[in-house]
Amino acid sequence: MQTVRSLRPERVQPLDIDRSKHQLNSPGLVLRILLVFHYGKFIPLQITSQASMADLASVFATLLGVAQDAGVPQVACQCENCLTIRTNSGWPVCLAIVDNNAGKFWMIDATPRFPEQLNWLKRRYPDYRFCGILLTHAHIGHYAGLMYLGREAMSAKALPVYASISMQAYLSNNGPWSALIELNNIELKTLRDNDQLIISKDIVITPVAVEHRSEFSNTYAMLLSGPQRSLFYCPDIDSWQRLNLSEYLNANDYALLDATFFSDDELPGRNLREIPHPLVTQTLEFIRDQPFQTWLIHLNHSNPLWRPGKERKLVGKHAVQLPDFGQVWNL
Repeated sequence: MQTVRSLRPERVQPLDIDRSKHQLNSPGLVLRILLVFHYGKFIPLQITSQASMADLASVFATLLGVAQDAGVPQVACQCENCLTIRTNSGWPVCLAIVDNNAGKFWMIDATPRFPEQLNWLKRRYPDYRFCGILLTHAHIGHYAGLMYLGREAMSAKALPVYASISMQAYLSNNGPWSALIELNNIELKTLRDNDQLIISKDIVITPVAVEHRSEFSNTYAMLLSGPQRSLFYCPDIDSWQRLNLSEYLNANDYALLDATFFSDDELPGRNLREIPHPLVTQTLEFIRDQPFQTWLIHLNHSNPLWRPGKERKLVGKHAVQLPDFGQVWNL
């Protein structure tokens, strides 16, 4: 029997395993067994762990999408990226936090692909408890998935939803979101700028207020701190000018940063000043000589980083990375 290194999570299709007959030592570990018919019986040829060794850390974050709010392909778009990209990476960006010791997980933001993202987590960690959602702000790719918690769908029971005061006011004063509160589908809990939230023994979340269009609420980045490392998660920001990441991150820590647009001519006929984000080239300059590791997220469907080319080569020269769906960061 040959043991094979784990594949990337989206490429693995695990068999249904009767857990009463197969006691697995590590929570969330699912085995993929390839059987071969040989001399009248099936024998195992290889066993592949669906959960990578990184997943077996006590606490980690995993990425459930790389795209901007509307995803890729985007509605009614015939651009090259929208015609060719058909992977889970095209789901709107969402980060899950998993505590292996406690058997719990949380999600940062509820995207329009919330059902698929939650189902992916439930399949991967079937015995873990879904303990809540942390919201960054009130743009559609970050809260619209809350609709699936209502009685027309999941009919959740007092699921904790962590949000800023302004985000809570928006949800409370506008339907259909207010119905989730009135029917006790969700229970609002307050996030405050730079106030630590201890969600488990080994995980501390610190909301960090950042400048971004505030039509309905303010915007938070999230600093995730585990026993070993920290991760700064910032899918949306107008500019890096007033943010100093060295206040939050050290060497060997991680940053997942807004990379919505590569250049200001990506959307002909649209004024990008109305939807400001730092350009990727500005982000590369912002993190120059920083000791932490950086990945680019929240890519608009127009972003050339979706496909191989000179733009990816430029990013690579700066030792900056593009993440995969299901990528794991140990905390």
